[in-house]
Amino acid sequence: MFWLIFTIVLWGIVHSLLASMGFKNLIRRTLGDTFMKFYRLFYNVFAVLSIAPVLYLMISLPDQTLYQVPAPWNYVMLAGQALSILLLFVAVMQTDILSFVGLRQLVEDYSPGALREQKTGNLVTSGLYRSVRHPLYTFSLLILWLSPAMSVNSFIVYAGLTIYILIGIIFEERKLLREFGEAYEDYRSNTPMLFPGLSKTVTKRREPAGKFGGNK
Repeated sequence: MFWLIFTIVLWGIVHSLLASMGFKNLIRRTLGDTFMKFYRLFYNVFAVLSIAPVLYLMISLPDQTLYQVPAPWNYVMLAGQALSILLLFVAVMQTDILSFVGLRQLVEDYSPGALREQKTGNLVTSGLYRSVRHPLYTFSLLILWLSPAMSVNSFIVYAGLTIYILIGIIFEERKLLREFGEAYEDYRSNTPMLFPGLSKTVTKRREPAGKFGGNK
């Protein structure tokens, strides 16, 4: 159990460090602006590959069952997982998917002059983003926690990923506020974070000034 917890904590720390603006600025100063066009793609590939040790330990370490949901409720939960996977795909498609995976950056101009003119990105407020601010995280969490079978190891991993997501949202929203200012503040004050109806800050919706498109 110790090594599983240690590995997921280490993954979260490294993943957060690579996503931080301070580290990105360090890489930019060290390797130059041109290298940054590869950074998003590298970050996504590393995130996927680096979670493999966590999953390996979750499967291989001694374990015991916490619960097993009986039929027919297990089928209901499996259906919920399937629907969440579909909606997660829809949410990804409603963003700038090429930028999300890091492919668009490969063809962008990263010269100093172009960087000054470059837009910060797009703020999506339509589609699933009209109901919650972070649908990618909403459906990722539902996929995890709608599992009809839960063991000690899987619970540790799911809990660790959930904590990481919730902490990550805090820093991501600070970044979005810096980038979009009042537009994001208005969107945040009128749209729940993860689940519709659970935010006390949700008030009568006002349409954002103008159309944006591309937050998580």
